[in-house]
Amino acid sequence: MSPASASPRQVFERLLLDVSSQHRTDVPSLYAENAVVEHPFALPAPGRLEGRDQIRAHFDAARSMPLDLEVSNVTIHQTSDPEVVVGEFDYTGRVTTSRRTFRVANIIVMRVRDGEILSSRDYHNHAAIADAMADLLADQTPDVTTST
Repeated sequence: MSPASASPRQVFERLLLDVSSQHRTDVPSLYAENAVVEHPFALPAPGRLEGRDQIRAHFDAARSMPLDLEVSNVTIHQTSDPEVVVGEFDYTGRVTTSRRTFRVANIIVMRVRDGEILSSRDYHNHAAIADAMADLLADQTPDVTTST
């Protein structure tokens, strides 16, 4: 099957497979050159990625994080618009440096045309991810001590 003939459901399934299998270098190719990805629940403020270059930079940064992700409980809803799918799933994650685990519920509303993601609204529980990463972030904070 050529990418252009992939259905919205198949593109969504490929996205989950690529992210969870750590093949994140393949993920930007799933997006149209002018795609828009919104993260309404991102912390400290909602985020927006415009274009494949920003999406690639986002996934490059994610790939460098010490995280293992597995996807489970996937439900994909077809909508009355043939280009739009709504996917529900959980990430079970592990911070590899601390072995801390977490579970995050997610919903993605995605528009796909000709096998490419045109737009996506990604509802992830960023607070849960930040909590799991707290140990890592604390380890990266410079130790500022004074001696007297």
